[in-house]
Amino acid sequence: MKNTGTMYRSSEKTPTVFPAFRDLLPPLSQEQRAALEKDILTNGCYAPVIVDQELRIVDGHNRQDICQRHNVPFTMLVFQFEDSLEAKQWALDTQKGRRNLTVWELGQIGLKLRPDVEARAQANMVAGGGDQKSEDARSGSATLPNPILPVDTRKELADAVGIGERTMGKIMKIDEEASAVVKEALDNKELSVNQGYNITRQLQQLPEEQREAAAIDAVEQAKAKAQIRKADAETDEKARISTLFSKAFGRAVLLEATEENVRAWVEFSCMDPSDMEDMIKESRELSETFAAIADILEQKVLPTDWRCVNEPDSFGSEG
Repeated sequence: MKNTGTMYRSSEKTPTVFPAFRDLLPPLSQEQRAALEKDILTNGCYAPVIVDQELRIVDGHNRQDICQRHNVPFTMLVFQFEDSLEAKQWALDTQKGRRNLTVWELGQIGLKLRPDVEARAQANMVAGGGDQKSEDARSGSATLPNPILPVDTRKELADAVGIGERTMGKIMKIDEEASAVVKEALDNKELSVNQGYNITRQLQQLPEEQREAAAIDAVEQAKAKAQIRKADAETDEKARISTLFSKAFGRAVLLEATEENVRAWVEFSCMDPSDMEDMIKESRELSETFAAIADILEQKVLPTDWRCVNEPDSFGSEG
């Protein structure tokens, strides 16, 4: 890969949308697309669209599309790539830091790279005489200046997208054998790769005519369990916060803010002036925190607490 330094304005050249490059990564969400569009309409397209030497867009499809829709000028920077695999790999590496891609999404990208990985392996094999020489040459074990080793496709794809080889193998298994409902749940982020793989493997033991219904049931069960785990996690988090507040108040009420007590604290803690300056700042921040708690309790929580509506008096009658 090489930046040629050649740059064109959109008024000079028109780039080509190549589906294999455009569809490599999942589309932006509506929110991401809207944010990008707002930025371009406000500030212009300040990031160049990256194209190869045939002016096919490698990176910047969304920017180019938004600019074209709104007649916003943009620039194109020409990169030179060894082949389409290198171009796709570069686009993926560039975008991974900007996108929050799931393991399943990365695996799907890996599957899209598979034809390119295998084509490069075949080209390397031919270049090394693998299809024309001895059996040793074909296996890559002959003593050659640059021996051509067999390509482990699963490992190559895993390395290309940055996931584990075993995980890539599971994704390949799901892609080849899973039912549509399992793949749809993975696309919707309702299942993990491990869950999808386990469901797929279990369904292979059933007669084919039973698999679709069993897949639907298994996916629904997995989603229900996920909801329970989420609810348990939320409960645990609420318990943690409640404990934290209780401890903070329990310790704070033990303090008696008199000059004598503060001087004793300073002396026994061996505070220097710098320490005291820090404590002054932190004490004021804590006072703001407790004041905010009081405001929320008084203005938000207490007025809407159902236990305060028609609360019975101490004799059990309505007040």
